[in-house]
Amino acid sequence: MNDIVRAWVDGWVVSRGAAPPAAEPWGWTIDVGHLEHASRHVLGAVNEGVEEAVVRKVADSVTGAGVWLKAFRDPSETAAWLDGAWWIDPEPGYLMSVPLEASAAPPPAPDGHRLRRWQVGGTTRVMIAAPDGSLAARGQIAVTGPTAVADQIETAPAHRRKGLGSVVMRTLQHAAAEQGARTGVLAGTPAGRALYASLGWRTVAPLTSAKFLGRGGETAGREAS
Repeated sequence: MNDIVRAWVDGWVVSRGAAPPAAEPWGWTIDVGHLEHASRHVLGAVNEGVEEAVVRKVADSVTGAGVWLKAFRDPSETAAWLDGAWWIDPEPGYLMSVPLEASAAPPPAPDGHRLRRWQVGGTTRVMIAAPDGSLAARGQIAVTGPTAVADQIETAPAHRRKGLGSVVMRTLQHAAAEQGARTGVLAGTPAGRALYASLGWRTVAPLTSAKFLGRGGETAGREAS
């Protein structure tokens, strides 16, 4: 199993309050407990290590709607391995990693904005409020030993391209490093990839996200990684 994938699984579980991952021969099953996200199967290999036979075997074992499959290979390659009962996000996500350092203090929020940082369990949360008090940007990071998983990073549409995402990320990275983490991991979207790359994050592998709709199907919405 890939160590970065395992780190992402462990941190994601803490960040989302999901059940501890159950080890499988091919990776892990995580029970989430939501109507549209009952559980997820995460394959432990990356890139060419993700094999068609394994993807098909895991996918064929799924019979209940609301089960997700996460495979760290480009959806342009894996889409052909899944049948019409699966909704496949056409945009690849990205598994990314960065070394963490606690030396440099994170930047403050821009004038008129308010930054709040707090911790719940093993997860540090950060929000930036706009001058009118509305949410401008947010994110969270879960530390599990030497690694930390950044999660649910978002900037409100009206506040994008103001550097708020960078402030959130630097604050989270600094908080994780203060807690002893030395490597950051995340699964990002194409929209966030440029931001993360500008902060030194490197891409480890693309990510296919697929949701089982059930035989007969139903409309699916996009879900954050």
